[in-house]
Amino acid sequence: MSRKAPDDDFDDTGLRVSRPKEWAAGVPGVTAALRQSYDQMGVRRTALALLRVNQKQGFDCPGCAWPEGERRHVAEFCENGAKAVAEEATTRRITPEFFARHTVAELAERSDHWLGQQGRLTEPMLKRAGSEHYEPVPWDEAFRLLASELTALDSPDEAVFYTSGRTSNEAAFAYQLFVRAFGTNNLPDCSNMCHESSGSALSETIGIGKGSVLLEDLDKADLIFVVGQNPGTNHPRMLSALEQAKKAGTRIIAVNPLPEAGLMRFKNPQRPSGVTGRGTSLADRFLQIRLNGDLALFQALNRLLLESDAPDAVDREFLDEHSHGFEAFREHVLGLDWDDVLEATGLTRGEIAAALGDVLGAKRIIVCWAMGLTQHRNSVPTIREIVNFLLLRGNIGRPGAGVCPVRGHSNVQGDRTMGIWEKPRPEFLDALAAEFGFEPPREHGLDTVDAIRAMRDGRATVFLGMGGNFVRATPDSAVTEAALRSCQLTAQVSTKLNRSHAVTGDTALILPTLGRTERDEQGSGTQFVSVEDSMGMVHASRGRLAPASADLLSEVSIVCRLARAALPDSGIDWDAMERDYDVIRDHVSRVVPGFERFNARVRGKAGFTLPHAPRDERRFPTATGKANMTVNELEVLRVPEGRLLLQTVRSHDQYNTTIYGLDDRYRGIKAGRRVVFVNPDDLSALGVDDGAVVDLVSEWSDGVERRAPSFRVVSYPTARGCAAAYFPETNVLVPLDSTADVSNTPTSKSVVVRLESGSPGGAGAV
Repeated sequence: MSRKAPDDDFDDTGLRVSRPKEWAAGVPGVTAALRQSYDQMGVRRTALALLRVNQKQGFDCPGCAWPEGERRHVAEFCENGAKAVAEEATTRRITPEFFARHTVAELAERSDHWLGQQGRLTEPMLKRAGSEHYEPVPWDEAFRLLASELTALDSPDEAVFYTSGRTSNEAAFAYQLFVRAFGTNNLPDCSNMCHESSGSALSETIGIGKGSVLLEDLDKADLIFVVGQNPGTNHPRMLSALEQAKKAGTRIIAVNPLPEAGLMRFKNPQRPSGVTGRGTSLADRFLQIRLNGDLALFQALNRLLLESDAPDAVDREFLDEHSHGFEAFREHVLGLDWDDVLEATGLTRGEIAAALGDVLGAKRIIVCWAMGLTQHRNSVPTIREIVNFLLLRGNIGRPGAGVCPVRGHSNVQGDRTMGIWEKPRPEFLDALAAEFGFEPPREHGLDTVDAIRAMRDGRATVFLGMGGNFVRATPDSAVTEAALRSCQLTAQVSTKLNRSHAVTGDTALILPTLGRTERDEQGSGTQFVSVEDSMGMVHASRGRLAPASADLLSEVSIVCRLARAALPDSGIDWDAMERDYDVIRDHVSRVVPGFERFNARVRGKAGFTLPHAPRDERRFPTATGKANMTVNELEVLRVPEGRLLLQTVRSHDQYNTTIYGLDDRYRGIKAGRRVVFVNPDDLSALGVDDGAVVDLVSEWSDGVERRAPSFRVVSYPTARGCAAAYFPETNVLVPLDSTADVSNTPTSKSVVVRLESGSPGGAGAV
C-alpha cells in the first residue's frame, strides 16, 4: 500500500525550544527510528528492510560510511540509518500525474522536507525547453537526447559530471570510464565539499589520502581525540565503538565548539543498560574550542611535547628512521606565540596542559575528525599539524594509533578509489589506457567550486548529476542556482525528488534509479554491488526488496546505456558490463591497486581490507620516501566587533541534504529549522534577545550581501564568539570564492556573520 505524503508545506511558526539533551540514543532513539520506518514503509516492510541493513548477506546502509565489525548485532543500524532506509524503501510514489499538477516553479517554492517526503521517482521525466512541467519520456529517448547534447558540444570539457557518495564501486568505475572515454576529467564529487582537505593533507604527509585506522584499533588505543565531529547525529554507530573502547580503558577527548550529547553520555539501545540505566559517559575531557582554533591547539600540544622532560615525550628513534623535515618543524613550533594560541582556541593554558597530561599518559593515540576540521581556509595545515602531532610519538603504523578521518556518505571513499576525481594520478590513467585501449585525457578537470564557476561563466553548459542534490550541497546558493539555470541541459540520476530537480537548465531530465535496498536483475541474473567504508574495508551490498517501479534502471545500467548512445564506436563492451557486474569487477582488478582477485575476495563474508602502506608496513609513499613533517603558519582568525563566526551543521533529523523531519532532539529543537545557536554572553553583548527573529548576513571581501532571512535566535552553550545554524538553509551565506587553501573546499565552518532584525514572515522560505 502506498502511504500518503504530506499535502502541505511547513513553516517554523510551531517551533518549540527546550533544554539540550545530555545523552544520546536510548529508548527515544529506538522510538524515533521505528516511528519513521512504520510511517514510510509499514510494519512488514520495516522488518524486511531493517533486519538486512549492514548484514553480511544484506545491503549496505545508504547513510554513513562507518564500518561494521566481524560480529554484528541483529539490529546493525542506528536511528539515522533506519531513517535513511525508510526514505529509500518508502511505499510513497511520485507519478506523472504529480508532475502534471506541479510546475517546476511551484516545486522550487517547496521546502527540502516537503520535496523529499513525496516518495520515490518511478519513471524517466523530461522538461522540454520552454515548458513549465516535466512529462514522461521513454528511456531510449532520454538517452538519445542526453547523448546528442553531449556530442554536440564544441569540447568535452563543456560538460560537468557530478557524483554523490551513494554511488557503488561498480557504478562509479563505469561512470568515470565513460566520462574519460568521452574526453574530460570534469568529475567533481561530494568529496570536494567535505574531506578533500583530509585527502590533500594526508597525501602530502603520509603518502596516501585515507585514514590509517581499522575498527579494531579503537579498542587498542589508550587515547582517542574526537575533533570537529558530532557522532551522535552524523554516524551514531561510532558511539558503540567508542563505548567499547571506553570499556577497554581508553580515554576520550572531545574537541568541539558545541557540546554534543553523544559524546557526553551514550545509552546503547542494544544493551540493557542503555534502556534502563544511565549509559556510558564517553568524553573524559571536553575542550570547547573556538571555531578555527584546532591548528593552534595541536601546535600548542606539539610545542609542549618538544619542551617536555618526560623521557618518552618524543619518539626520536621513529622520527630518525621514518620522518622528513623534523628540524624545520621543531624550529617553527618552538616559536609559537602563546597569546595567539589562547586567542585562537578560547582555551586556557591549564586546559591545554591537562590535555597534554592525557597525551603523555598514552602510548597509542588516534585522532578522529570530520567536517568541523575540513571546511576552513586553513583546514589542510590543520590536518598536517595533526599528522605532526601523531608522528612525534610514533603514532602512525602501529596498532591502536593513527589518523582517522571519518567520512560521511556511504561510499564517498570508494568512489574516489574507483577514479571519481578531477585530478587523476598518471598511474591510474596509464592502467585505464592499457585495459581499455584508449588514451584518457590528462589535463585536470573541474572540482565542484570550479564547476559552478564554469557553468556561471558559460564555459560549461551540460550538467549530469549521478545522485545527490547538487543545488543544496554546494555553497553560495544564489550563484549555484543561477549557474545551473544557465545550462542548456541538466540531468539528475535520483531515487527521490529534491531541489536540484526544480533548478534546471533549458532542458532537464530526471533519470530514476534503483536504491541500495532493491533487487538488481540484469541479463546474467541477480547482481550485487560493493562499497568501501571509511576505514578502507570493501564488502558486498545486496538489495532484496522489489524495485519501487518496473521502469527503474540501476546506476550501472544508466551509465552503460548512456555510454552506448554517446560513444557507439568506443570499442568498450558496455553491454557486457551492464549484463554482469563481475565484468566490471574484473576490469577494476586490473586497473586499481589493491583489488586483485576482486570478484573472489568480495564474495567473502566480510569482504577484504585494502592495503595501506603507512599502517601495514610503516612505509610512506611520499616524494621523500618518508612521512613529511610540515611547517604550518598560524594565522588567528579575528572577527570584527559585533560579528560572529558561524558554522553550518546538520540537525538530528537530516543526513547531508536529506531532511527526514523538523526536529533536532539533542539540541532541544522541535518543529523548525530556521534557528541560529548563539552563546548567551554574546547575545547580551550584541543586545539581541533570546527568541528574537533575525536575518543572518555574511560578510566577505567581495562586498556582496548574502542574506538568510528570518532565523530565530536560540541561546545555547556554544563557544564564545561562535554561532551555528543548519545547512542547507545557510549555504546561501558561504561565498563561492571562500575556500580552503590547497583543497578548494568551501569554508562552511568559518563564515563571518552579523545579526540584523528580521521578520518572521520569511520563516518558511527555501
